[in-house]
Amino acid sequence: MRKVLLPTLVIASAVLLLVRIFYLQIIDDTNMVKSVNNAIKIKYDYPERGYVYDRNGKLLIANQPSYDIMVVPRDVKNIDTTEFCNLLNIDKDFFLKRMHKAKVYSPMLPSVFLPQLNKLEFAAFQEKIRKFPGFYIQKRALRDYQVDFGANIFGYITQVNENIIKKNHYYNSGDLIGMQGIEQSYEEVLRGQKGVKYLLRDKFNREIGPYKDGKFDTIAKQGKDITLTIDSELQKYGEELMVNKWGGIVAIEPKTGEILSLVSAPSYDPALLVGRQRSKNYNLINEDKIAKPMYDRGLLAEYPPGSPFKILTGLVALQEGVISDSTRFSCHHGFSYGRGRFMKCHCGGGSQQLHRAIYQSCNTFFSQSYMRTINKYKDPAKGVDVWASHLKSFGLGDFMGYDLPTGRRGNIPTSKTYKRVYPNGGWRSTTIVSNAIGQGEVLMTPIQLANFMATVANKGYYYTPHIIKKIKGDAINEKFRKKHITTIEPRYFNPIISGMADVYKQPSGTAAGLGVAGIEICGKTGTAENFAKINGKRVKLQDHSIFVAFAPRENPKIAIAVFVENGYWGKRWAGPIATLMIEKYLNKKITRFDFEKRMKEGSLKDQYAKLYPRKHQDSLSVISKKIRDSITREKRKTDSLNGKFKQPIRKENTIDTISNPTQ
Repeated sequence: MRKVLLPTLVIASAVLLLVRIFYLQIIDDTNMVKSVNNAIKIKYDYPERGYVYDRNGKLLIANQPSYDIMVVPRDVKNIDTTEFCNLLNIDKDFFLKRMHKAKVYSPMLPSVFLPQLNKLEFAAFQEKIRKFPGFYIQKRALRDYQVDFGANIFGYITQVNENIIKKNHYYNSGDLIGMQGIEQSYEEVLRGQKGVKYLLRDKFNREIGPYKDGKFDTIAKQGKDITLTIDSELQKYGEELMVNKWGGIVAIEPKTGEILSLVSAPSYDPALLVGRQRSKNYNLINEDKIAKPMYDRGLLAEYPPGSPFKILTGLVALQEGVISDSTRFSCHHGFSYGRGRFMKCHCGGGSQQLHRAIYQSCNTFFSQSYMRTINKYKDPAKGVDVWASHLKSFGLGDFMGYDLPTGRRGNIPTSKTYKRVYPNGGWRSTTIVSNAIGQGEVLMTPIQLANFMATVANKGYYYTPHIIKKIKGDAINEKFRKKHITTIEPRYFNPIISGMADVYKQPSGTAAGLGVAGIEICGKTGTAENFAKINGKRVKLQDHSIFVAFAPRENPKIAIAVFVENGYWGKRWAGPIATLMIEKYLNKKITRFDFEKRMKEGSLKDQYAKLYPRKHQDSLSVISKKIRDSITREKRKTDSLNGKFKQPIRKENTIDTISNPTQ
């Protein structure tokens, strides 16, 4: 038996091996194709990336040709490195480093040796490429930005790294991928599908024809064009108004949830992240931890919403039946609560009811309303959870589900919040009353502020904010067409909206004098006091300026939130900017030139300089100057590829914030 067992095992193993070899080589040879060997060369055909348009059909992003020098290290033999380096204007150390990197990636697979040559560089190298075996040219399309704004919306294109390649086998070394903004969100839509050709080579490394008559070749598929919801003129105008200021502007069309503008300041020219200088520019911008131009404040910055939050406090109190539009509270320039504490108010005092409390921004009225809401329930934990539940129906305190790759939840505190803070209990409505006026533990992002304003404009419903309007040949996500209805009955919005209209119209309204003839704007000012830790010390900084609004009152077409960091009070900076943006969008022109001049020429750089040690101020100034120079029209006449090639348009188309009561 033992004599038979061993030969049997050997024969069986041999048979299995032969069967496997036969299968791989005769029946299924795809694995052989995928492996790079001496006879087969793989060539990729990269399609043009999809074009990007604004809501009015204006071209925002096109493409321009670029050329990468690729290398297969194993095939590099007996080349004149001196001539090679002189031809490409590189030194020998650079050559050796790039070759080493390519060999580490794979001696047999192609990788990028030198990316993004312009037409002149490509032509000079192409003439002599035969002298450098192992090197070849890969044509690609780089972005050609038709505008010098919207960097936070667009994102940028960069080469894939090893981690991306491991996670997604579609990409190979040297491939480009969208990062941040719509380039990341709609990467698969915009990139298209690259084509692959398998070519036979002779012993001299010459191409002699397709492998297996092109059986395994694939055709490149063009990236799809997309249309954004953005109004490019409004976006550009918003960025101009926010020069020398930090903050965000978000404008939304209430009836659809379409984002009309998404401004983050400071910003930069998107063309800085294209071409041979991309890495250098990226490092310069990304390493600016002071102004943080790559930080999208409209989506990421979590601020105390301040007085605009009083609108929500009033709505919840109305829904809970603890106040009516005729309820009155006496304001003595503030009110006393909890162990002798006093909350100041700047409304002017007297007997306040809902309408007047809104347009004069009375802290007392809304604090009392909030306390009644919490005290309606025997257990304050229950009261807080009911209050929070109403607010979350507005999309607050959680990710909103929009189609941009970044964001923050904000914060709407619940009973769990206070059980952590007060593990032994003892907290009540007076303990947390600062929530009533948008302070305390409440945090919101500018896009959440804008969306809640759109919900008020709609009297109780909203659509998930989104930036995609149309995808050529495809439909947008159905979730953007789903109506979200709040827990607040529509009838309770009318007295709130009436008060917001008088914020502008009443002489004692907090936005008196900010109006535009012919447009009835409903708005609310806000101010949030803040502190920061500087050199380990808690330092009081200038207040943040906040403003929310929608217009017109009947059939609203735009809802907006403006947040200007360290901008004093709501009426000083945020209010005029909101008014100008509304007029620009609705009338396509400006009549409040007094506001425009002050907003464009005004600067808060002196306030921001207080945030950092002296040694950082020069750095901020230098970076700002470099970025600003890059977005002048004179500069943009030549792009980052050293010679603008205009692609023809296709006929087809933390500061830690602690807030106190303010208006």
